[in-house]
Amino acid sequence: MRVPRPEAAAVKYAGEMLRTRKPFSMIREFHLADWFTLGNAVCGMGALFSMMSYIQSGEAKHVYFAAALVLVALVFDVVDGRVARWRQQSSSLGRELDSLADVISFGVAPAMIAYGVGMTGFFDRIVLAYFVACGVSRLARYNVTAEMLSDGGDKVKYFEGTPIPTSVLLVFLISIAAWVDAVGPDLWFGELTVAGLVLHPLVLLFAVSGSLMISRFRIPKP
Repeated sequence: MRVPRPEAAAVKYAGEMLRTRKPFSMIREFHLADWFTLGNAVCGMGALFSMMSYIQSGEAKHVYFAAALVLVALVFDVVDGRVARWRQQSSSLGRELDSLADVISFGVAPAMIAYGVGMTGFFDRIVLAYFVACGVSRLARYNVTAEMLSDGGDKVKYFEGTPIPTSVLLVFLISIAAWVDAVGPDLWFGELTVAGLVLHPLVLLFAVSGSLMISRFRIPKP
């Protein structure tokens, strides 16, 4: 009698497991906290739309509305974490959703708000792109090192680099500038021209914020 090889048996077993495994269902994997995370992303998109309206109309109310939506996104971001801890439900899907939503609301949206109020020079764009890239890198690093930093516990003990939602402070500053009509050619600190290309010194705050995100500075996590 022929005895099956162990390799063949393993392949057959793996094939049976694949056939019986249920396909991934995104909706079934959603937890209550994930819906708050989606609210975060929706607010970020709303802020982008508001700034597009401001660019078209020049009405300052759109800047205020965009800033308010970023603030509401921050509320959703805080609430989704609290809900996940309260229900003791978390997943890889939820972690990825949270990072993607944060990129929109606290990375792309603040950069678009800065661009919309007048930071449109060539060097401004480089700085704003750097800011967003730092935010994306910060979130990716957090996801990759989460298990290692948690020391076997249920949550990470500290943030490495400033969290991306700290960009809310920049949005608040820009909303004040819009309130006092310090936008466009009247931006605080004016503009510099280097080799015929424009830089608004105010945009350097975004460079500082991005650099802090990817720094090794440790902040205890509540």
